Amino acid sequence: MIKLLGVGLLFFLLFLLQKKIYRSLWNKNLTVDISFAREHIFEGEESELKEIIQNKKKLPLPMLKVKFKTDRHLLFGNNMEGAGTTDQFYRNDIFRVGGGEKITRTLKFIGGRRGFYEIDSVSLVASDIFLIDQMVDELSLHGEIYVYPRPYDSQEMRQSLIRLNGEVLSRRHLLEDPFEYRGIREYQPFDDMRSINWKATARTGGLKVNQKNYTSLRSIRIFFNVEDTGIMKKEDCVEASLQLVAGLSVFFLSQGIQTACYGNGVDIRTHEPLAIAERAGEGQFDAICRGLARLDLEQPAADFTGCFEEQLFSEAKGTISCFVAPNQYDDFLGLLEKYADAGNEFYWFYPIRGKEEPVLPEKLRKQVRFIHLDR
Repeated sequence: MIKLLGVGLLFFLLFLLQKKIYRSLWNKNLTVDISFAREHIFEGEESELKEIIQNKKKLPLPMLKVKFKTDRHLLFGNNMEGAGTTDQFYRNDIFRVGGGEKITRTLKFIGGRRGFYEIDSVSLVASDIFLIDQMVDELSLHGEIYVYPRPYDSQEMRQSLIRLNGEVLSRRHLLEDPFEYRGIREYQPFDDMRSINWKATARTGGLKVNQKNYTSLRSIRIFFNVEDTGIMKKEDCVEASLQLVAGLSVFFLSQGIQTACYGNGVDIRTHEPLAIAERAGEGQFDAICRGLARLDLEQPAADFTGCFEEQLFSEAKGTISCFVAPNQYDDFLGLLEKYADAGNEFYWFYPIRGKEEPVLPEKLRKQVRFIHLDR
């Protein structure tokens, strides 16, 4: 009996000793890294997430749970063990890690929707050798991936770009000619006083200015307006608008045209509207797509007119402006009409659902390119 009690006491002491050892040493020289294989992908593309667990000490870990979460729009599949999806994707993996062992696990996923996604922490739960006592820790990480909007492509879009391309190319190799005019229009506050046509002003009783021929296309500017405050939300049309912006960008940049991009969507990090100055080259397309990926459409869009009206008119010379918007609110229509009255060239790409095309003011109809998402 005494011998049995002695064995029991020894076992209890060993239990307390290993418990103390595990509590003090379990997370020493233990590293866990979770990272994306690529910095960016396009919507619908597949990539990989890597989990790397390395135990650099001799003490084994009989059970180690690794828990993390990321956005549900990264589609890891519905039948993965240890995974759950609600508003977030939750992953709970269980490992047995020997002393000095390194484990690498690769998880495949698809970028289901445009966005900027991060994994900023991982929770660890370990047990002692008897799987009775549990220890918890949380590590900071810095894993992130951009899911770029897929450049919109359709037969209707291609036809619109072919027509637009002919008009763009016809203006690419000229310079503004101060001696060649293409008409007279009403004076606007941003006009140079030297452009006033005094004879026409005297004849009509109102200030008139000469409208010069454009002879050089310096750049293309893409403006997008994602305001969507109606009762019936157009979330699919708003997302399609960003795909259209990506499609227009790759189209113009592939021809060596300097392209700028501005929009009233709010950046998830800076909380500012998107503004990317004109540049050419592959790096510009990446910059535009990164900006589009980081837009948080759950936040109210900034006031488009307040953000861009001054820039729109002050930098209009030598450029063509393309607008992308899925709605026609009064202030936006008023801005486009004012821009048209000033003699500026522009095109409005308008994504819609259904066969019926919205009714627009007469002076804007020629500039609109409806993009039917159902086709």
